[in-house]
Amino acid sequence: MKNLIYLSLISALFISCGGGSDDPETPAENTAPTVPALTAPVDNKLCVDNTVSFQWDRSTDANNDAITYQIQVAKDNTFAQIVKTFDGAENTASFVLDKNTAYYWRIKATDTKGLASAYSSVYKFYTSGEAALNHLPFAPELVSPALNSALSTTTASLKWNATDVDATDVLTYDVYFGTANPPTEKVSSNLSEKTLDVTTVAAKEYFWKIVVKDNKGGETVGQVWKFKTN
Repeated sequence: MKNLIYLSLISALFISCGGGSDDPETPAENTAPTVPALTAPVDNKLCVDNTVSFQWDRSTDANNDAITYQIQVAKDNTFAQIVKTFDGAENTASFVLDKNTAYYWRIKATDTKGLASAYSSVYKFYTSGEAALNHLPFAPELVSPALNSALSTTTASLKWNATDVDATDVLTYDVYFGTANPPTEKVSSNLSEKTLDVTTVAAKEYFWKIVVKDNKGGETVGQVWKFKTN
């Protein structure tokens, strides 16, 4: 009987101590805001004024943190030549830019804890000038092979995309490809298609670039892309 009383007392004491059941909840893990969606100027836009207003859809944050946005405007699609940048809580910004110039822009969102989203997709536009003139093609965009990818093949299909704000211009392409960086060997000239198959060998690193030309004498040299073979 005494043993039963002692066991009852010990059980009552254990229950009264809580056994850890009243521990506070673990704080929710911080997550980055969603990636902003660009709205204006639309991609491939010819802006009639060099005072350009930028707009984007607001991001959301699962933790309800306040969000700030960083816009970057550059003269190249790798953002090595950033000419304007701005941080703010609004989803709009306005800049005065050079006339007759191609620009590329993107946005990212950052919460109050310093966690940022990925950058948005890149949009491009051209500012117009006083007189009618030919606008250079936009810089070519990589489609495949993915940058720094590794291929197990003896033939690689190079694919890219390019556009021109002058909708009636006809675009052709010169392709430079090889193991030198930057590539100096032109393996195709005045190509009308946006793809080219090239022969590769194993265990090599290859570099390639596109020069896009319009039918009015304008041309734009693209960046160097690379991949390797297994």
